[in-house]
Amino acid sequence: MAHVVFVGAGLGGMAGAYEMHDALGKHHQVTVINEKENFQFVPSNPWLAVGWREAEQISFPIRSYLEKKNITFIAQRVDEINPVDKYLTLNDGKRVDYDYLVIATGPKLAFDEVPGAGPHGGFTQSVCTLPHAEHSYDDYKKLVENPGPVVIGAMPGASCFGPAYEYAFILDTALSRAGVRHRVPITFVTSEPYIGHLGLGGVGDSKGMMESELRKRAISWITNAKTTRVEAGKIFIDEINTQGQVTKQHELPFVHSMMLPAFKGVDAVAKVEGLCNPRGFVLIDKHQRSTKYPSIFAAGVCVAIPPIEQTPVPTGAPKTGYMIESMMTALVHNIAAEINGEVADFEGSWSAFCLADMGDTGAAFIAVPQMPPRNIMWYKQGKWAHLGKIAFEKYFIAKMKTGVSEPFYEKWLLDAIGLRRLDKKMHHFH
Repeated sequence: MAHVVFVGAGLGGMAGAYEMHDALGKHHQVTVINEKENFQFVPSNPWLAVGWREAEQISFPIRSYLEKKNITFIAQRVDEINPVDKYLTLNDGKRVDYDYLVIATGPKLAFDEVPGAGPHGGFTQSVCTLPHAEHSYDDYKKLVENPGPVVIGAMPGASCFGPAYEYAFILDTALSRAGVRHRVPITFVTSEPYIGHLGLGGVGDSKGMMESELRKRAISWITNAKTTRVEAGKIFIDEINTQGQVTKQHELPFVHSMMLPAFKGVDAVAKVEGLCNPRGFVLIDKHQRSTKYPSIFAAGVCVAIPPIEQTPVPTGAPKTGYMIESMMTALVHNIAAEINGEVADFEGSWSAFCLADMGDTGAAFIAVPQMPPRNIMWYKQGKWAHLGKIAFEKYFIAKMKTGVSEPFYEKWLLDAIGLRRLDKKMHHFH
């Protein structure tokens, strides 16, 4: 009997564990280890941060749902990985042996790289985790009571820009509904070389469309922005040119600021010799397998992907939901094939299919493959994309509870983006 252990129970880890269980059957064991007891639907965090969602709507206890599928669940932090003897040491001191290890931890949030950043011990908010979004909502309520300047964006080295744009547009809509938008100047500050770069070198006319949307909402912006430090009520920005020189320094006041950090690998993964790059991201081959340890596979934000291009302020390439699902499906097939004595040669598509909410409208894009040059590059806006994300949230959470292993993103995003037949379905969830 083979024992496959997943570390991490996010979008990728949960879906991957269900799929692995179905692929291997009852004669093999699947275990999921996660530091927290609850699953959290991270894409909904910007809504939570303005009070459009409650935590209970976008999270649920993991254990009972996995155990219904005979998948073992352990709510502990992994402190050590021994890739030679193939076991994990948990924070309570217990040891878990494995035949195959799937790393799906997501990132470590590198707030420490910018002094004064972050919601705990710093002065900026975050929507990267559910607790962060709840903390940000408390700060949002103070903003509504005492309006003033807002700064939103992404710090040097960030790779996940979509939630920053989403939050800017969602906040604009929320403040308008609260009747105080006219008293809140908003500045979007990003390490991207231009608006709509998204860590992808742009997708279609994302630059023009996103700039137009910011102008329409009276949101000013600073690109090539290197956030150097944050103090109480002040954020300090160096604006960089293409030669890497500082052309202008900004001292922006704020009463509310949400700045996405750069990512690194989590400690237990990053410290394994030869497993990761210098940032702590897992080095893998095209089959999702570690380039050094044959029994270790990885998928999601924790894997190493080179930047699309060199930018004046460092930016990373995002790992989108569809890409993560594709990675997981590939590694599940590869582990199952190897256990069954077959050739493990499956590859993920590594394409980007995304829905982004803009408060009262939405945007969708396709980049196939994600890394240019591309065969397909498409970007559109419309109410249907806003409604599509709402519907997908409900659909994904429901499927995580039922334990159905199927291509969630492929079914819904291709429908929403390619066919746009969702209006009738989605008004039910709006």
